[in-house]
Amino acid sequence: MKIAILGGGHGAYAAAADLSEAGHEVRLWRRDAAALAAVVQAGSITLKDADGSRDVAIALATPDIGAALRGAELIVIPTPAIAQQDIARAMAPHLVDGQVVFLPPGTFGSYVMARQVAEAGSRADVAWAETGTLPYLARKHGEREVNVTIRAIRLPTGVYPARKEAQAIEVIRRAYPAVHGCGDALSGALMNAGPVIHPPLMVMNAAPLQHFERWDIHNEGTQRAVRDVTDRLDQERIAVREALGQGAPHYPLADHYNNDQWMYGDAHKQLVKSGDWRENIDLHTHRYITEDTELGLAFLASAARFTGVDAPIAHGLLAIVGGFLGRDLRRGPRTLETLGLSELSAAQLKKRLHDGE
Repeated sequence: MKIAILGGGHGAYAAAADLSEAGHEVRLWRRDAAALAAVVQAGSITLKDADGSRDVAIALATPDIGAALRGAELIVIPTPAIAQQDIARAMAPHLVDGQVVFLPPGTFGSYVMARQVAEAGSRADVAWAETGTLPYLARKHGEREVNVTIRAIRLPTGVYPARKEAQAIEVIRRAYPAVHGCGDALSGALMNAGPVIHPPLMVMNAAPLQHFERWDIHNEGTQRAVRDVTDRLDQERIAVREALGQGAPHYPLADHYNNDQWMYGDAHKQLVKSGDWRENIDLHTHRYITEDTELGLAFLASAARFTGVDAPIAHGLLAIVGGFLGRDLRRGPRTLETLGLSELSAAQLKKRLHDGE
């Protein structure tokens, strides 16, 4: 299958190497031509995992998004949600009927990007999908080298518009067999693990993050008190899903720590052992704040307001982060209010997500 990978981060390089090694024709797009030069010159990415290190040839690495998208049946965008609208505008002139766009994860980006593409003038009949996490726990180790600690074994995926679910899931599963349908885009967005796991870690580790040059929030930073807050925040997420009529499995985040039933299986020990997450984290600029809190947690809190679910942990964490950022996060760009969806009834929202705008 011809697959376009859009992005230049850990997930994009992992996807490009992994899917190329699986036999797909992969085109990797990155807007920063200088940063992409090493991959262009070598024609490959060095992939490291439990099987060792090897060079994997990439069919095309290019800063030309049109060249990357041309003929692609599947478009994978493993980028932070803050980049989605710019990428949507760049994609719009090049999309064609029948393509499937996969956001791992999406933060309700499937809906946001579809609307942005339409506003940019595209009339292509495209299916948009999003899942709850990246297919890989991965970190880049160099200009063209990526280390994959673990691969996801379960990827619950929502589709926009939901009437295209069967088509989209069939295409994505040819690249990622771990994918399974979980309903519409709202259901997919409420599977997103980042807004549940990362805001408590950032807030409750704020002092050591500012004190130490490097800190592993998934090791020293994940103590019982943090886990308790994370579990309660996740209970709020699940309550919102249930209030919207979204069925199990909800993939409770506790499974990530306690057993092998979560999206990555039994992964937490491997994540810590790798050492790749001992890093410098800026409380104002890291994606755990700009993506998972300002966008993702604000989205979850707005969904709680929409459903009438009591969510004191979500709203409290937003207030604290807003305190050190110096702004109110309750009306962020990914809230249902800002997106003009909060005025709909639950039935109207479900219909819009099924049919498309």
